[in-house]
Amino acid sequence: MSGTSRLIRETGVVPRRSRGQNFLTDGRVADRHIAYAGIQSGDRVLEVGPGLGILTQRLIEWSDNVTCIEVDPTLADYMERTYGDRIRLVRGDATKVEFPPFDRFVSNLPYNVSTPIIFKLLEHDFERAVVMVQKEFADRMVADVGSPDYSRLTVNLFYRAECEVLEGVPRSRFDPQPRVDSALVSIVPRPAPFHVGDEETFFRVTRVCFDHRRKKIGTSLRDAMMISSPEDVPYANERIENLRPTEIAEIANEIGRLRPPASYIYIASANPS
Repeated sequence: MSGTSRLIRETGVVPRRSRGQNFLTDGRVADRHIAYAGIQSGDRVLEVGPGLGILTQRLIEWSDNVTCIEVDPTLADYMERTYGDRIRLVRGDATKVEFPPFDRFVSNLPYNVSTPIIFKLLEHDFERAVVMVQKEFADRMVADVGSPDYSRLTVNLFYRAECEVLEGVPRSRFDPQPRVDSALVSIVPRPAPFHVGDEETFFRVTRVCFDHRRKKIGTSLRDAMMISSPEDVPYANERIENLRPTEIAEIANEIGRLRPPASYIYIASANPS
């Protein structure tokens, strides 16, 4: 029995599928996860969803400034008892609580909040993130144009960072065992590799068009009242899944040239992918 499996039984924790709780049991994977993060002396480290601490116990060996955000009261109590003042524990929903300043983000992300956490992560300044996510989610993070996995997530990540799948992690390395395999992914912020005149416009174009990915781009933007006519923008007769991020930027830049961003009328979809 692994240390994690033993802790599940000893603490009486009942993993909740509704919270995406699948605990890593393989210490070798955890060791590689930490190594990929490249933590340096003095780095501020943020971990979301520490669970039973398989990463935390390693993180505190590398940094004396580790913050963990945990929403589950039972797990938060366990982390507090086990690590005391060696970590800063924040009790709450990581999609809602404010992130403290951090240099490295190292997390086995709960499956049900991977999308909002990644989007929230991209709003912050940091040096490197290494996250464990479902393999299907990792595929979306690095998908190429034209792929069924190509999405708003892909475009936003490419705009802000270099993203690389580091290794696959079989489902057998978790307790309880999930239905799908996972992957470790590295995210390193960098300047955008193409010009965007107004970020808000770029992100709105991306969202509108991926929310209606089967529609032609001109139709989606006109229906969202971002343009008067499909003829106003380049690639109007294409579908968003066939355009590279730099081409999406061309559309956004043309819209910005036609009218100021504040005049757009757009109600964002609840679907973030």
